[in-house]
Amino acid sequence: MTMRLEFTPEVKAILNEERYAHPMPLVQRRMEALWLKSHDLPHAQIANLVGVCENTLRDYFQLYLNGGVENLKTVHFNHPQSELCAHFTSLEAYFREHPPASIKQAQSAIEELTGIKRSPTQVTTFLKKTLVAMQKGRNDTR
Repeated sequence: MTMRLEFTPEVKAILNEERYAHPMPLVQRRMEALWLKSHDLPHAQIANLVGVCENTLRDYFQLYLNGGVENLKTVHFNHPQSELCAHFTSLEAYFREHPPASIKQAQSAIEELTGIKRSPTQVTTFLKKTLVAMQKGRNDTR
């Protein structure tokens, strides 16, 4: 299905500029796709030139239809947070009082205090973040 998109000369100029000038490669790719669409190239050829599948290309077109060029510039990154973040303060206080001798010991303390079971790798990552926060807190009191 071919989408009917309208492009004013001003929009074409913006697309042409932003496909090279925008700092985010994803946005550059979107601008390039729309710029090629403004020149009436077939979807399959645009997808091939831009390096995306046709479904992604249709997503770009839909973004443009929903909000114009500015909508093409919006990027939403997924930043999942650990369940342990809700317990950060209490775990930090606990580990200040009872520094773990090993990851295994920290792992069992976290499970006992929060009920959340985590792998040694996840515990190590969490402890590194906690230690950084603890170091900042210690430096702030000096």
